[in-house]
Amino acid sequence: MQMTLAELAAALGAELRGDADLVITGVATLKGAGAGDISFLANPSYQSQLSSTAAGAVILRADVAESYAGAALIASDPYLCFARVTRLFDNRPKITEGVHPSAVVADSAEIAPGCRIGPRVVIGEQVSIGPGTEIGAGTVIGDFCVLGEGCHLNANVTLYHDVTLGDRVRIHSGAVIGADGFGFAPHQGRWEKIAQLGGVRIGNDVEIGANTCIDRGALEDTRIGDNVILDNLIQIAHNVELGEGTAAAAQSGIAGSTRLGKHCTLAGNAGIAGHLDICDGVYVAPKSVISKSIREPGGYATGTAQMPIKEWRKSATRFRQLDSLARRVSDLEKNCQATDTQKDEKG
Repeated sequence: MQMTLAELAAALGAELRGDADLVITGVATLKGAGAGDISFLANPSYQSQLSSTAAGAVILRADVAESYAGAALIASDPYLCFARVTRLFDNRPKITEGVHPSAVVADSAEIAPGCRIGPRVVIGEQVSIGPGTEIGAGTVIGDFCVLGEGCHLNANVTLYHDVTLGDRVRIHSGAVIGADGFGFAPHQGRWEKIAQLGGVRIGNDVEIGANTCIDRGALEDTRIGDNVILDNLIQIAHNVELGEGTAAAAQSGIAGSTRLGKHCTLAGNAGIAGHLDICDGVYVAPKSVISKSIREPGGYATGTAQMPIKEWRKSATRFRQLDSLARRVSDLEKNCQATDTQKDEKG
């Protein structure tokens, strides 16, 4: 892949400064770039590397570009511009267009033109796959699934029956979409399974990380809104609803029937209990556990701050003493009130 700086500027809508015919063959960091690479500066902490970089061109804000003598693309948001450059130079191998001979495709399945179906893919009955979608090796798509246009399922993804994907959905290896939700009824010391009769509905421009699981609904569907991004190793339980633009980092989990609003963010290992309502614009800090509904946007955290382990052990001892301390304080308040009452009566 190679593009001239002029072609890059046109593709990105950026202002060009320098040699328009300069050929760019890759993307790299300021420190690691060579003459054929384009780099970027978004974080001011790396600005010291700008004077020594060997990059052929750098993506910069206008105020920073004033002090840089080399070729540059001027953008109001260099990091966003960098993200778009990486897609232009995406080196991911592509499957050959068409259906691989080893794939097993049901006669009732409909595969649109321009699709790429890899080796040992299994596609069930009444499946519909939109134009330009790519299905990696070993992926299984259950009956009655619908995949939109331009989706990309990597190797060994599993879609159970009745899963719907919008357009441009990307799912990484090992993800399982539409497995049974964790529904059981206790009866005489045993668990009786509740059949999970709903499906999963995923919007447009969603990315789902490796080994992430999204369970099907018990009666209604589990729903993932447009432009949601999910990291690796995430658990989304049955009947969860994620609003548009929500993001969740690795090892976070959401219990059943909880609804998150738009543009929420879950940091790594955050957990949200079931049957809660979380409003738009909520940020949950790492390792936090949310056990109550949230009505006001903003950041939320639980647990203790980082401290040396010796201090933490002392604090843990104090935590265990809080209940008895609270009782003692309550008793003291009662005694003080009684004393004040006696003084008033005598006075």
